Amino acid sequence: MLTLTTIYLMMTRNLRRCRIGCMIMNSHLELQEIFERWDMLSEHIKAAIRLNIFSVILEDSVARTKRQVRDTTLSEYKNAMKGLMKSAGNIDFQKVSHRHGEQFIQFCLDNGNSPATAKKKLKSLKRLFQMAVERGQLETNPLRYVRCPKVPPNNVRVYSEAEYTSMLRVASKYRSGIATPWYALIATALCTAMRRGELLNATWMDVDFEAQTINVSPKKNTEHTWEWHIKDNERRTLALTDDVANMLVSIQATQPEGCPYIFVPKDRYDRIQQRRHKGTWTVTDGKSPLNNFNRHFNAILKKAGIDNGEFHDLRRTSITGWLRNGLKEYEVMQMAGHSDFNTTRRFYLAVSEDLVKRARDITQECLKLNFGTHLARTLKTGAR
Repeated sequence: MLTLTTIYLMMTRNLRRCRIGCMIMNSHLELQEIFERWDMLSEHIKAAIRLNIFSVILEDSVARTKRQVRDTTLSEYKNAMKGLMKSAGNIDFQKVSHRHGEQFIQFCLDNGNSPATAKKKLKSLKRLFQMAVERGQLETNPLRYVRCPKVPPNNVRVYSEAEYTSMLRVASKYRSGIATPWYALIATALCTAMRRGELLNATWMDVDFEAQTINVSPKKNTEHTWEWHIKDNERRTLALTDDVANMLVSIQATQPEGCPYIFVPKDRYDRIQQRRHKGTWTVTDGKSPLNNFNRHFNAILKKAGIDNGEFHDLRRTSITGWLRNGLKEYEVMQMAGHSDFNTTRRFYLAVSEDLVKRARDITQECLKLNFGTHLARTLKTGAR
């Protein structure tokens, strides 16, 4: 038996032009020796190795990019590639074609994925194959021209003033199993448009009380803080209103010592530290360190008489308010931490959804006298 642990071939058009990667137990083989050993393999073993090429390209890509992208991105790559293997089979990746991309989209839709989810998975696949091209493993990206499914624009859910006022009133009295400062969480979200993960990973070091600002910054894995990464790596500084700044001052004055996080209660922080010492805490856990977050927030909504909504709608409410009150789109993009301008444009369009009504009112006002008189005469003449 050969001592090869893994052999994979990144084929181009024929075996002589192939590029070979290998991992060898206790030894390294020269390229010529690998070719010789490949020729010695039976056709049965060659077929088995070829069969695994599709899955190996995923493993290779994940291994190469592990420290360059977020864990969630790697997870998206894996899930998308596994879906492609289910829809097309674990085939030689050199044989993947445009048709396989179209079949993958239909596979996603048939398995209950929304068009938006299918589009996201297809984008992950396109990126994987493009990286293979850039590394010389493929000559062209077979999925490059596969069209993403059309996704109808979703309405931007924005809480009304009455809704978030009622929400804050309920949150000020709401008590969960641990002393989570729900009122402060909701108020700060409305003030800054910070995401849930950004709020729950904010520390007192991020707050500048004199300047009345809060920084959104990644956290390193230290004795007192766990590793956490910002979405799209968008560091930014956000303004705090007088009321929110004073509220945070009060929270800091009453918070027990030894907890660097603003919105993570001391009891919960101590439990997390225990898990970290045991090695059972992961980067994924750090994205949302509070248990049953949605259940508690939904309970607040219910008591506030709000039928539908989610915590992220607080962010949407804040961003929409920025646009309605004069901030420019690019400024909002920077403040919100959007990496894609189209994301910000969705909020702009939501703010402008009453454009037709406003245009009608203005036109009627401008033409009211002459047009109205002419219309009245026309109707009177027609009545005869």
